[in-house]
Amino acid sequence: MITNVQPLKPTHSIQIKELLKFTERIITAKKGAYIFQEGIEGEGIFIILNGKVQISKITPDGQELTFRICSHNDIIGEGILFSYSPKYILTAKVLEDCQVALIRKEIVENEIFKDGALALEFMKWMSDQYRRTQTKFRDLLLNGKKGALYSTLIRMTNSYGIEKKNGILIDIHITNQDLANFCGTARESINRMLSELKKDGIISIHHGEMTIHDLQYLKDAIHCEECPITYCSIE
Repeated sequence: MITNVQPLKPTHSIQIKELLKFTERIITAKKGAYIFQEGIEGEGIFIILNGKVQISKITPDGQELTFRICSHNDIIGEGILFSYSPKYILTAKVLEDCQVALIRKEIVENEIFKDGALALEFMKWMSDQYRRTQTKFRDLLLNGKKGALYSTLIRMTNSYGIEKKNGILIDIHITNQDLANFCGTARESINRMLSELKKDGIISIHHGEMTIHDLQYLKDAIHCEECPITYCSIE
């Protein structure tokens, strides 16, 4: 039985939700397990029913680069669709115990061909994913390690930020190594940059929780273009 399934995200259409009718099986996975890994043959796409899943890639030098954190009703594994070599190009690691629905590649492709509304929604959704990835790489390439960290913190306030009297609390547990993975750099570099931000009063960390006290400082430092939150987020 599927339990604790949360409501559909407002950014997803009813057409995409209808794909759940074609679920082949429900997979329950514990924290630390993998839904799929880079390079393996792709069965199909997955819709997350509950829990959190990290999407990342391992670079040739062994560095992990995290692209996004996915949660309820997010679609993962979409890179195999309409591919002549349907292998997963990224890795999906479970951050919180989760359940995912597997929908086979052939079924999804067939439904997209048959249903114009579904095809349009998928095109919009894929375009959003492309824009998110594009803006992330822009930050990594144009702003260096410091800019990568600053943009990651900005994205986290958009995804998990809670307004407080003294700033914006990032309401998710994240380690310095996690931040390093988002930035594609070493943890030691992140440690130094966070220390500088704490010293300058830009951020504070208490019991593992980070508060951003001066978000505008981070935005000014990377010449933030004020992209829509749809594209400037971790999720």
